[in-house]
Amino acid sequence: MTIRDQSLDDFIEQEFQSPVRSGTAQSGGCIHQSRRLNLADGTRLFVKTNREESLDIFEKEARGLAVLSSATREIHIPEVIGILHDSGAKEAHLVLSYIDPSGPDSTFGDRFGRALARLHRNRADAYGLDHDNYIGSLPQKNTWHSDWPSFFIRCRLEPQYALARDNGRLPGKATPCFQNLCSKLEELLPDEPPSLLHGDLWSGNVLCNNQNLPAIFDPAVFYGHREAEIAFTLLFGGFSESFYQGYREIWPLSPGFQSRRDIFNLYPLLVHVNLFGGSYIRQVLSILERY
Repeated sequence: MTIRDQSLDDFIEQEFQSPVRSGTAQSGGCIHQSRRLNLADGTRLFVKTNREESLDIFEKEARGLAVLSSATREIHIPEVIGILHDSGAKEAHLVLSYIDPSGPDSTFGDRFGRALARLHRNRADAYGLDHDNYIGSLPQKNTWHSDWPSFFIRCRLEPQYALARDNGRLPGKATPCFQNLCSKLEELLPDEPPSLLHGDLWSGNVLCNNQNLPAIFDPAVFYGHREAEIAFTLLFGGFSESFYQGYREIWPLSPGFQSRRDIFNLYPLLVHVNLFGGSYIRQVLSILERY
């Protein structure tokens, strides 16, 4: 997706030949300002705005959405309309198609679980991605690795742990526990082929659209161990039981997943330590001390 040096109003007028009639603030996470724009011709757009330094974040998000869109027709992925650099206002914009939300029916969870399992069937020859990206506002390394433990340590755990340690959010005494856990990962985690993952899949990044299809957005895409994705869904309350049943119908997890989920969730918890601190620090220390 090409980044255009253009104001948002000029882009919309050029792209749609229709002016903006109104705009409504939308929930869109803690990083960007998000709005729904209503055009005179009835078109609705979802726009994320931030300082111009966020252009690379928007570009990587757009690439991630394109990867997901090419891999599934069962899950609604928003279309990227444009990435804009408004040099005059020193702002960046990511313009997406708008997802019309609807209340899910009783089959939604099962269908979503099955669709995600089939999305995870998209595979690569190694763990990683052909470019680095972001999780939230934090850089996420995706250097290719032939085995999951090496990728998980080098590209996920070590960068976030080092950032938390260097910023004084984790005590030095935690380092031997962290190193001990890393040394055990090969024996603790089962082999799985690299699967295409959304990478930041929790309830805040999922909607039911007006066609009763699951819609996912705000990705941190890479090819990884699919248990990392399922563990992430459980971190902040989890999805419906029918979601997990539907997933297992298509692709059962290896025995013992519940005993491993906290290991996988060490990564998003470290991310939250670096973004927010607070109770996430205690959760990270508890996991490290357990292993």
